[in-house]
Amino acid sequence: MPKILVADPIGAEGVQLLKTRADVDVKTGMTPPELLAVISEYDGLVVRSETKVTKEVIETAKKLQVVGRAGIGVDNIDLDAATSAGIAVVNAPTGNTVAAAEHTMALMLALSRNVPLAHQSLKSGEWKRSAFMGVEVRNKTLGICGLGRVGSEVARRAQSFEMRLLGYDPFVSPDYASRMGIELVSLEELLAQVDFITLHTPLTDGTRHMISCEQVAMLKPGARLVNVARGELVDEQAILDGLKSGQLGGVALDVFAQEPPQNTELVGHPKVVVTPHLGASTEEAQREVAIEASEQVLAVLNGEPARNTVNAPFVAPEVHAVLAPYVPVATVVGKLLTHLAEGQFLGITISYEGEIAEHDTRSLQAAVLAGLMEPITTGQVNLINAPVLARERGLNITEQHNTSAPEYSSIVSATIETSEGKITLAGTSLRNEPHIVKIDDYWLDIVPTTPYMLFVDNQDQPGSIGAVGMIAGAHNINISFMEVGRLALRGRAMMVIGLDDPVPSDVMAEIQGLGHIFNVRLAHLGSL
Repeated sequence: MPKILVADPIGAEGVQLLKTRADVDVKTGMTPPELLAVISEYDGLVVRSETKVTKEVIETAKKLQVVGRAGIGVDNIDLDAATSAGIAVVNAPTGNTVAAAEHTMALMLALSRNVPLAHQSLKSGEWKRSAFMGVEVRNKTLGICGLGRVGSEVARRAQSFEMRLLGYDPFVSPDYASRMGIELVSLEELLAQVDFITLHTPLTDGTRHMISCEQVAMLKPGARLVNVARGELVDEQAILDGLKSGQLGGVALDVFAQEPPQNTELVGHPKVVVTPHLGASTEEAQREVAIEASEQVLAVLNGEPARNTVNAPFVAPEVHAVLAPYVPVATVVGKLLTHLAEGQFLGITISYEGEIAEHDTRSLQAAVLAGLMEPITTGQVNLINAPVLARERGLNITEQHNTSAPEYSSIVSATIETSEGKITLAGTSLRNEPHIVKIDDYWLDIVPTTPYMLFVDNQDQPGSIGAVGMIAGAHNINISFMEVGRLALRGRAMMVIGLDDPVPSDVMAEIQGLGHIFNVRLAHLGSL
């Protein structure tokens, strides 16, 4: 049973789910040295934002297969180190979407109507109606930076308030934005027009301080800013200066560059509304993100693809349903190629035909490369780090897509080029199991269910199959299946034999010595 460490507080429902399929330790509030001292014991790690999963942690965690983030942001996890180590990083991007969107709207409304100041004034015994004149959000322009899940949900709610919507997101199509009722513009255009601006982008090198002195100066005087995403998206000194000058009419912050916040002048400013990182703090959100993260951690530990692997290509649910059956196909194609190819690897061409060619096939490319690299690489190789390992080895990777596949609904094929020549394998999925259907020009139908497979390039003539079978039987090597593909009657043929037992080198030499054998190769598939 795998062992999982829960290092930050998560919903009890998530912990209970983990305990159904794993040995779980809940140890929250650990210092970095304490985490380093125990992490080598665990196959899985679940965190929120408090625990820092550093390169040192990754390098120490020799058994670790997956890090689950109960939430969306993963800036507390060293993704490069995890990827190089073949550790999947999964998150829970949907569980707190509504909570974050609702909190954004709450802060925007509190800001527009001076709710915190009015609340505090009345609590202290004052009655100053005229001191807290607000503005309506109706007919105001809202600029939404980042049109992912949370930004899109904010847009839906803002429409009900009859706000005009502008959006900035370089990775969203104008058509998508238009369907959401959003006019897609540049950041500069957005800043110049908005009455309110909300931030919903991840923290990257490109988005850090995306709102700084320069951007504040571009705003309409009196514009109001709301940030429920990441504290470092804004330059806190720049927005404080903007408040002092009147360029900013108000700011609402749920997140800060340092938490708890260190800029007491900003926090205490009368035109600033603050909350202590409450964007995901609803009972519903905590339950959902805990369950979502836990489900994916268990999936990875069970050898299944996770929905939201951060350091692997994202696959939408509807696309996942199409591609998932072809991941084991691609893996076995890659693994067989490694055993069949002779000479120095130069490059690989991976081709996708049929329905799968219509989708993002990076997950299938990773599967082919994982199969290719696993037999020749020391250490863990999987869908996460296989592309990295291939690039490190200088392997030239080419992809081809063809939506037509006359023989099958979809086919994955790969051609490996070596110093000795080329070899091609193609496979498909039938009844949710991988089938190898072509080797070079030979059409066959092989279900790779045995630990060993013998590939015999031979002359098609009477007695050729029997001769190989006799040698196997004489050495107590059990044959599970046999398939033959040929190019012409009594011409060249490919014999593929599934074996339960290994074939010693002397037996290989005996088969090779038969007069009608051109070449014989053994593949050890292990567990597929």
